[in-house]
Amino acid sequence: MTLLKRFGRVAAGMTFGLGLAASAHAAPDGVIKLGYSGPLSGGGALFGKNHVTGLEMAIKELNDQGVEVAGKQYKVELIAIDDKYAPSEAGINARRLIQEHKTPVIFAGHTGGTFAMQSFNEQNNFLVVSYTSVPTVLERGNTLTVRTPPSFHGYLEPFIRTSMERFGKKAALVPGNHDYAKIWTQAFVPAWTAAGGQVVADNSLDYNKDTDFYSGVSRVLAAKPDVLFIGGASEPTALVVKQARELGFKG
Repeated sequence: MTLLKRFGRVAAGMTFGLGLAASAHAAPDGVIKLGYSGPLSGGGALFGKNHVTGLEMAIKELNDQGVEVAGKQYKVELIAIDDKYAPSEAGINARRLIQEHKTPVIFAGHTGGTFAMQSFNEQNNFLVVSYTSVPTVLERGNTLTVRTPPSFHGYLEPFIRTSMERFGKKAALVPGNHDYAKIWTQAFVPAWTAAGGQVVADNSLDYNKDTDFYSGVSRVLAAKPDVLFIGGASEPTALVVKQARELGFKG
């Protein structure tokens, strides 16, 4: 199926969902509620709050332009719920959003949350809009899923080539322990070694709970890597970088 046809099917599903919300579930004042589940507390809190800010900006633009469904005018509102970066909480939040607020669309703030919602979104007829670059999200064939960033597979070759040319072939792994980081690591390690690289240390960290990464980062730096493979929500990832630089890492 071409990308255009696939997007057409997803768009049709979204339109159908909005139509149901308008005809059967809209509040008397004509409100369509959209859902969001993501980390609004813990280590990924800023990451999730940035999502919410962006969604609120987009919804304001929609409301300023006017939203019409089946010939009627509606106001769009966002219902955002904290899932603490936990897939199980994201699944609970999604059920709450569709049962209590009749949300036709739910924005999933991370990979694990997306997987949790995909287990029942087609049966419950709501669209999952996923903020993740993990290719598996679309490879599952879920017809009511939209992934907003491109697949990370496109990053592997240029990242690896540039890193090896500039710094060297010894890499240490310091990823998070959440689904996104695990899938990224599974793709990175064979690609790195196939390019002639070596993984000299591996120490995953809890990016959602930890705020001091000194021990984990210092442990992998003892192996004298040229490159660090890191990644998770933006703020804790930056703290890992900061810690590595403070410990003298130049790669």
